[in-house]
Amino acid sequence: MEDIASIKFKKIGVIKTPYIDDAPYQPVDEDKGEFYIVIDDEYVEGLAKLGKFRYIYVIYYLDRAREETHMIINPAWIDNEKVGLFASRSPERPNPIGLSVVRIKKITGNKIFTSGLDIFDDTPLLDIKPYVKDLDSKKDSNYGWIENLKGNMEHLLLHIKGIPH
Repeated sequence: MEDIASIKFKKIGVIKTPYIDDAPYQPVDEDKGEFYIVIDDEYVEGLAKLGKFRYIYVIYYLDRAREETHMIINPAWIDNEKVGLFASRSPERPNPIGLSVVRIKKITGNKIFTSGLDIFDDTPLLDIKPYVKDLDSKKDSNYGWIENLKGNMEHLLLHIKGIPH
């Protein structure tokens, strides 16, 4: 059994976005700019039939995240609300791993062109998994603690998604 202190990941590609210093809180489907994933040559064969799916999970290494994490945080999109780190989608994690669900626009060679991604340019790619309709959509999901916030839910969702309004 491998010592968990020595867990290592291998970069399988790189994610290209227009974001250098600032990125949205969540992926914005029709975001402006070009968004694509470049798969390293040794993994290109693994893209076979991926284009049959509409959406994918993109799993990546948050190489620009701060090393310090706090277990109680204030989400960036709301003032005066403290929540546990694991009840948030903050990029500041004990293990700097990110996850986004994006739409596949097209796959050409070793490039997957996608809808908007909420990550910085040249972020290391760790993995891709297909988003499968009945497995990944949970009809009884909810908004958790967000449902109890005072204010208009539609307005709060714009903040959560990082959509200017």
